[in-house]
Amino acid sequence: MDSGVEVTRRRVVVYGLVQGVFFRDTCRRLAEAGGVGGWVSNRPDGSVEAVFEGEPRAVERMVRWTREGPPYARVDAVDVTDEPPQGESTFRIR
Repeated sequence: MDSGVEVTRRRVVVYGLVQGVFFRDTCRRLAEAGGVGGWVSNRPDGSVEAVFEGEPRAVERMVRWTREGPPYARVDAVDVTDEPPQGESTFRIR
């Protein structure tokens, strides 16, 4: 059943000083406020990985935000990959 609502999904990996600076918590709060589903997680290499799923403009806002991050972050690079939507409707920290 097609609801007619366009949904997009993007996976991002953010490199730089992005752990220990409230990146995940800020990301979660902004995603929830914007109606974006998915998750965010610290990776062992010091980067942060996130998946954003929802209305295309809302997902794009989240991807843009990851290029700056919260005030104490230093973002050096962001890799963005399109993925097929998987029905994520809530956002969580993993």
